[in-house]
Amino acid sequence: MSKFDPYDHLNVVLNKDGTLTRLLEFPTIQATGDQDHLPGQAVVSKDITLDADKKTWIRLYRPSKLPSNDKSIAKLPIIIFFHAGGWIHFSVANTMIHESCNHLSSEVPAIVVAVEYRLAPESKLPEQYYDAVDAVLWIKNQALDSVNGEKWLREYGDFSRCYLYGVSCGGNIAFNSALKLLDRKIEPLRINGIIMNQPLFGGKTRTKSEIRLATDTFFPLPVFDVLWDLALPQGTDRDHRFCNPMVDGPYRDKIKKLGRCLVIGFGGDPLADRQQDFVQMLVKEGIMVEARFDDVGFHGIDVVDSRRAAAITNFIKEFI
Repeated sequence: MSKFDPYDHLNVVLNKDGTLTRLLEFPTIQATGDQDHLPGQAVVSKDITLDADKKTWIRLYRPSKLPSNDKSIAKLPIIIFFHAGGWIHFSVANTMIHESCNHLSSEVPAIVVAVEYRLAPESKLPEQYYDAVDAVLWIKNQALDSVNGEKWLREYGDFSRCYLYGVSCGGNIAFNSALKLLDRKIEPLRINGIIMNQPLFGGKTRTKSEIRLATDTFFPLPVFDVLWDLALPQGTDRDHRFCNPMVDGPYRDKIKKLGRCLVIGFGGDPLADRQQDFVQMLVKEGIMVEARFDDVGFHGIDVVDSRRAAAITNFIKEFI
């Protein structure tokens, strides 16, 4: 039997200089552009540069039809979104991510700010957290700039109702960037909640679900290990707090200051036990947590199962 190669499974080649050659090209789609309404289009979107030097940008989404109260437009919550991809793959321009942001924007309804953060291993953690913080500070600047502030945010967004939402490694980014934002002045923005859909956490000691699902079809254990090798800072291991939020340290006091959290998970995900331990840790620290765990389902099921994707959107809608 041939030896399992996690790099092969991920369709990447690790180069001598520590970069990756990504062998798969995922289909991409362009934003609709800065138009207020397009016939037959439920959501309009546009791309905005965040930091040209870091090559980070955001794709902004808003529903074409805006809800109104007494003829005035009702302001929408702002969801700051971090995509999945195991730290190494994907872009907000990828068709499946773009479509899920469209769906989120129209169904909640909400202004969605999808962040194109830097990928590992070319950029190691905590760079992705800094990209997330940059995006939040950019939104704050739009709120403060009454002349040139981004029109979609100023006219249609409710700056007092911002949510950090991440899927898989994006859930990890949502959690860790929320901790970083505690040290920043972000008024008039207010982070009203953190939404973590199948958040990607790890640790050196294996959990029961990791052992039970070690040979999972999509995410066998060696693949998770390699993703952490590629993402974590040089010289650290899977018990670094970026990977394992259960470790003790001064940062644990900061967790107490986080707002409401929604954690979504599936029983067939090798990370299920870790996610449930994470929920218990948050509760212990006094955080209001909504945990939505389904016994059936695997890591990333919402990408292939539209029924699950719709259920997750409903959880988010209720939470917001």
